[in-house]
Amino acid sequence: MTSTFDPRRDPLTPQFADWLQGLGVKPDDSAEPTALVPADDLLRVAALLKTDGFMLLDSVGLDYSKYVEKRPARFCVLHNVFHPTDHRRLFLRVYVPDSGELPTLYGVWKSANYLEREVYDLMGVVFTGHPDLRKVLTPDDLEGHPLRKDFPVGETPTLFRDGRFLDPAAFRAGMTGQSAGLTGWKGGQRRGEMNEPLPPTMPAASKEGEPL
Repeated sequence: MTSTFDPRRDPLTPQFADWLQGLGVKPDDSAEPTALVPADDLLRVAALLKTDGFMLLDSVGLDYSKYVEKRPARFCVLHNVFHPTDHRRLFLRVYVPDSGELPTLYGVWKSANYLEREVYDLMGVVFTGHPDLRKVLTPDDLEGHPLRKDFPVGETPTLFRDGRFLDPAAFRAGMTGQSAGLTGWKGGQRRGEMNEPLPPTMPAASKEGEPL
């Protein structure tokens, strides 16, 4: 059987380096096939990849403020693109400028809509040109961005702008099933105040010599 492996999938092959050179980007030192893309060149590179058949699968934000190695900027966004036919995958590492803004990929891939909204919500990166850049996971009145390294975590109430707060003990009680908690849902089966599911019925043990 003839192998269909595309050498451009392996960042250690010369074909991978040639491919990135054709895109006009540089490889990044990473365990996965990754390209360094300047923020002002992102849309051009994304358009080339879209024309080549790539789709956007995921976008994540990273905060390097506590990272052991110095990075060009505190924040970066990793866009994960994938080719469904030859199974090439490429991560686009884009460092966020001091302005805190990156161009949206919504005009190239519509899947960027909720992906970028999540990065905006949890990391605070603003995607210019996004048609509906709103929070998608945290409450509207939550101050800060929970995935930033300087966001307060631990057994302390989470404060909101109008003075409300999320009490960790009550929230944890709801998640562990001790009570309905703040959410009205109990842990495990997430069935709230509904009756718990019955355990499965097990077959009766057979007597010696009887078929099962």
